[in-house]
Amino acid sequence: MKHLGLLMLLSLMLSCSSNTENPYRGVYLLLDTSGTYTNELVKAQQIINYYLGTLTAGDSFAVARIDSGSFSEKDIIAKVTFDGRPSQMNAQKREFARAVNDFVENVESAQYTDISGGLLQAVEFLNETEAGQKYVLIYSDLREELPEGYKRDFDYELDGFNVFALNVTKLREDNIDPQVYMDRLANWQGKVEQGGGEWHIVNDLDRTEALALQ
Repeated sequence: MKHLGLLMLLSLMLSCSSNTENPYRGVYLLLDTSGTYTNELVKAQQIINYYLGTLTAGDSFAVARIDSGSFSEKDIIAKVTFDGRPSQMNAQKREFARAVNDFVENVESAQYTDISGGLLQAVEFLNETEAGQKYVLIYSDLREELPEGYKRDFDYELDGFNVFALNVTKLREDNIDPQVYMDRLANWQGKVEQGGGEWHIVNDLDRTEALALQ
């Protein structure tokens, strides 16, 4: 009976252990580089610095550009999983910030905006990190323009993902017909929620509490 009780206890402990969520966080930030949006990237650096200050050992962070065909690792500007040693982690953060700064200073405007491909790449990256909490941040006006022949007709698998739309600036046509802006937001919200993800919009970037990883 004692052995039976011990086996039951061990079984319960293993079960609890297997159900414990990975405490580490993964953040993937997509940067729109089309048209005049390149002028908005200085604001994006503030967001990046915020997360560099809040993410810690074991957390993963990546920043990528939204390009003409964004489902590729070549568009990742910087990526890292933070080391547990403080000195090493600080060095990683400095190198990350340097890579982003170099990119912002030399960025060339993209002709197209493959947001769908970028989101797919973000999902793939974050799944590979095995982070327990996954966040995709999209810094864009959310207007997608694809090169001829590109197909992005697929469903996302976003269960456990939080997707944030940041600084969704209004385009000229949005001011003429605000419904265009609202429809664009609703379209992306529908894609995310149909995939099982949670959708958030943050346009006031001065409210850092809105960017906090829950």
